[in-house]
Amino acid sequence: MDGAVRENTQQKAIKGGASGYLTIDLAALVRNYDRLVSEIAPARAAAVVKADAYGLGADRVAARLYDHGCRHFFVAQFVEARRLRPQLARDAMIFVLNGLQPGNELACADDGIVPVINSLEQLRQWAGAAVNLNRRLPAALQFDTGMSRLGVPPQERPAVASMLRTCGMIDIQFVMSHLASADDVLSEQNGSQLAELRRIAAEFPEYELCFANSGGIFLGEAYHGVLVRPGIALYGGAPTDGHPNPMEPVIKLDVAVVQTREVPTGARVGYGGSHVAASPTRLATIAAGYADGLPRSLSDRGAVYCDGVRLPIVGRVSMDSITIDISALPEGRLQLGSLVEVLGPNQTLEDIARDAGTISYEILTGLGHRYERQYR
Repeated sequence: MDGAVRENTQQKAIKGGASGYLTIDLAALVRNYDRLVSEIAPARAAAVVKADAYGLGADRVAARLYDHGCRHFFVAQFVEARRLRPQLARDAMIFVLNGLQPGNELACADDGIVPVINSLEQLRQWAGAAVNLNRRLPAALQFDTGMSRLGVPPQERPAVASMLRTCGMIDIQFVMSHLASADDVLSEQNGSQLAELRRIAAEFPEYELCFANSGGIFLGEAYHGVLVRPGIALYGGAPTDGHPNPMEPVIKLDVAVVQTREVPTGARVGYGGSHVAASPTRLATIAAGYADGLPRSLSDRGAVYCDGVRLPIVGRVSMDSITIDISALPEGRLQLGSLVEVLGPNQTLEDIARDAGTISYEILTGLGHRYERQYR
């Protein structure tokens, strides 16, 4: 889609009542997937599509990656897996990272969904379902290697090993764990978690390994296993802090202007009058706020762009609107219905996250559904 066609489509969206325009580039998504595949070969790459594919639409994202050859998909909750299952062919494996709540086992088996077993209790429940159905059921087996969040704890490993030997009803696809500090290549925790996973692999030698997340992919081959689980990197986020981002941007966000005005010296702007104009100032109010995923912490810190010019946010970010200083633009450049760039060539996810004092994951997953969405 060239620039003129895109701008015309965006203006139609604004006229249709949209507050802004979110472009999701599925071709860039696929190129990011290919970039990761080339990094990890001969290992395979899954796709983490939890939280509605980080807010970008799990149905569209997973279907596009499936068409490109991806066959392993990870979500966090069983309800996400059930929504995604009809969108993918039966040879696509959908894994539930949090495992199952009691009572969901038979529905999970019927839908062909694979739980990630995180405890001896979950293993017993899944084995019970296998016995009731009189058939082997697939699962992934996650161990805690030092994050203390999810995974079989060290003290349960002997009982898990014993149960797997005696039960015979669970088909373990692979053993996995999750890296806590993979975005920091200098963190000693990466090495300690790898060492612990190697000890686990020695205790469970019959199973293959699945270890690396987005950052872990770039820690080297020792972290890969047979399958890696990229998330943020697929969607254009930087996998490693403090290093150039090797991934291609996937989203662009433009937001519409609601009103422009000029205010005199001393005028207060926004809730609480937290910003005071130091001189006569031209302002614009745009139609997005913290209800649309632009955090309140961007108040008097963040910015948007127009024609490559930085336009600082002034005053507090509201639920549905943000006020920006447009004095640096030619008079009349922005009018009712004009679009400003929130995410795009001049401002990355990491830029907004830095200004908001948060991480790119929170910005990406928080983008609301009041924007008009266009999949390219």
